[in-house]
Formats: sequence, structure tokens, C-alpha cells
Amino acid sequence: MRARDLAQDYPLVRLSDNALVAARLIAEQQRPGVVVVDDDGSPVTVLPGSQVLRFGVPGYVQEDPSLARVYDEQGGADVCVRRLSDRSVKEVLPPREKRYELPMVSGDATVLECAALMARLHTPLIVVADDDRIHGVVTASHLLQVILNASESRG
Repeated sequence: MRARDLAQDYPLVRLSDNALVAARLIAEQQRPGVVVVDDDGSPVTVLPGSQVLRFGVPGYVQEDPSLARVYDEQGGADVCVRRLSDRSVKEVLPPREKRYELPMVSGDATVLECAALMARLHTPLIVVADDDRIHGVVTASHLLQVILNASESRG
């Protein structure tokens, strides 16, 4: 089985999209993150939900988590939403020099190649693309399902 056979449709966001749009996609579709593309539709990076949360939570609260208790649930949510709604996806990404390698494989990649890249980059999803044409995404949960099913069918 090849990566193009495993690839599933997945939400894409543009660098210029509002960060709150990305947060809603992640939350409403219960995804570990979204794929970020440039204006030409070429993949740029993966924006994990944890990065969205990191940007939504004020730095002083991240440095001293006891300060989070000062906010009630509504107040904390309002702070996060306000911080995200005022920014583009590009603004919540780490600077280019601090970003991890784009987790991308060709459509011909094997299951083990996909698993090795996920493991090396500590990413819950990889982009499957050929010549900047995105076939879709392979998630860790889907890949584990394929691996476990293949193993069980042998024994």
C-alpha cells in the first residue's frame, strides 16, 4: 500500500486566513492540526492544535500556570478567542527558521516510510503530495490502523 492510497481529504488553511478559522476547523472536526498552504495552494507547514493553543494562551499564563486560575472559564475562553481572532494563520506560526521540516511524502511512499517520518518529526499527520499537488493527509491514527490490521491479518 502506498501513501496516495492512504491519503484522506483534510482541511487546508491559507497563510492569510484568520487564525480563528484554523482553530474552529481543528476543534469542530476533531483534528490534531491543519495543513497550511500558500496562495498557490502549495503546502507550507502543518499547524498543530497545540501551536494554536500556545498562541491563544497569554505568555505570562504559560510561564506561570497558576495565573490561569485567575480567569473563570468564560473569561479564559474570551482571552483565547480574542488573541486568535486578531491574527492570521501566518502570525501564529513559528518564524520560518524555528519551524520543523514540512512533514511530506510522495504518493509512492510506503507505509513504513510514512511511519518513519511521523516518528522522526513527532508529527500526528503527514502531507501526501507530488509536484505540489496535494493528494491528502495521512494521520497517525489512520496509519496505526493500517499497520495493526495488516499485522492481524497475517496471524
